Amino acid sequence: MPVTIDLRQAILHKVHGQSEEQLKEMIVGSIDGPEAALPGLGAVFEMMWKDLSNAKQDHLVALLHHHLEKETPGSITSED
Repeated sequence: MPVTIDLRQAILHKVHGQSEEQLKEMIVGSIDGPEAALPGLGAVFEMMWKDLSNAKQDHLVALLHHHLEKETPGSITSED
């Protein structure tokens, strides 16, 4: 019988009980790290997003929009 894994719950289990310092290390270590870390960051972001007020959500969206305006997308393929 196949095992079904809920990614959100798996990530919650991994980070549950970590200190603020450990959570920060996880986030900093994931930034510009392997793409395998991106789903974890997305799940953590989702948890935070759900608890933010509309004003804070709007602020985050504006901040993201501001940063995206300054970025130039690179190639979506890599050369080995």
